[in-house]
Amino acid sequence: MTELHLAVALDGAGWHPAAWREPNARPRELFTVGYWRELVAEAERGLLDFVTIEDALGMQSARFHLPDDRTDQVRGRLDAVLLASRLAPLTTHLGLVPTTNVTHTEPFHVAMGIATLDYVSHGRAGWRPQVSSRAADAAHFGRRETPLLSPTDLSGPEAIAAALAELHREAGDVVEVARRLWDSWEDDAEIRDAATERFIDRDKLHHINFRGEHFSVRGPAITPRPPQGQPPVTVLAHASVPYELAAADADIVYVTPHSRADVTRILGEVDAARAKTGRPADWPLAVFGELLVVLDDQPGAAAGRLHRLDTLDGEALTSDAEIFTGTPGELADLMVDWKSAGLNGFRLRPAVLPDDLQAICRDLVPQLQSRAGFRTAYEATTLRGMLGLARPISRFADASQ
Repeated sequence: MTELHLAVALDGAGWHPAAWREPNARPRELFTVGYWRELVAEAERGLLDFVTIEDALGMQSARFHLPDDRTDQVRGRLDAVLLASRLAPLTTHLGLVPTTNVTHTEPFHVAMGIATLDYVSHGRAGWRPQVSSRAADAAHFGRRETPLLSPTDLSGPEAIAAALAELHREAGDVVEVARRLWDSWEDDAEIRDAATERFIDRDKLHHINFRGEHFSVRGPAITPRPPQGQPPVTVLAHASVPYELAAADADIVYVTPHSRADVTRILGEVDAARAKTGRPADWPLAVFGELLVVLDDQPGAAAGRLHRLDTLDGEALTSDAEIFTGTPGELADLMVDWKSAGLNGFRLRPAVLPDDLQAICRDLVPQLQSRAGFRTAYEATTLRGMLGLARPISRFADASQ
């Protein structure tokens, strides 16, 4: 099993707002299958564990909590779950982890979408639930309002997390519902015996009867239990409240350290969240570090690339994640150092697509293979298998036995 896990976050033309203006960018193809097919093919050639696909319920914005009127940056995107389902037959090993909003969408529909993706991909689906705090997003649905964040709310990660605490609690309920629905069909519930005229064993389908503060779901699912049993759940977290969401409900948490010392601090906070939520010791929680990367083979050239991109955009790039500029070898050194502090893997955000994705897959990966024991071939056929996660038994199996 690989000693270091590596994922890439795919978003439009890349994570720099000016990426779509680069010579190798393909802005006219951003909404075509061919564009995304080439990205995931590159990721699979690089032996990555998985890719995540960004999504949201509103247009991209340069502001965290409000829409903007800029027309010089990429706006618009494809639905992440539907896109992942289209890409699944075009890949054979790469995990596909779409982002879905859980504030304004029904838990039942989200759970069935991820279960269907797991079938289409033959067990390579994952999921990243995401809350939506923008009032403008709520206006698309008209079912509820989300309060406009104040300057105090936006003063730092902990303040933002506190302001969004209720949305994170609701997100936790959504994940719990999804997990129960995935278990609501036992593995052998399908009989498919034409001779006895029995397609399913009705005793092995279970109502989940979830009742929470925000919604209730009876179940069972309409989709049989996914091939992985439970597709891995991943959560991006920056502060105590989302750390607790990850500790209670996720298989992977993405964190945003800015130094090795920061890695140690964050891992301590994640451990505290695990203790607070009572997560079982035998349920592993992998911690992936996030980095936004600008890469170049020539020393110092990546910083020049970033400066040129910033000039095109009219302002310096900012990010919740550390922005790395340097060579693939320098990035490999940093990753090995941070891994030794306790991280299980990394999710990299390429500043420009396809340029930085190619640098990751063709230049960084060989560096990691020689330093950190990164795989030289895929060793499993499911995403859980690649992550070293056992396939869980349905929580309802004992009830019928």
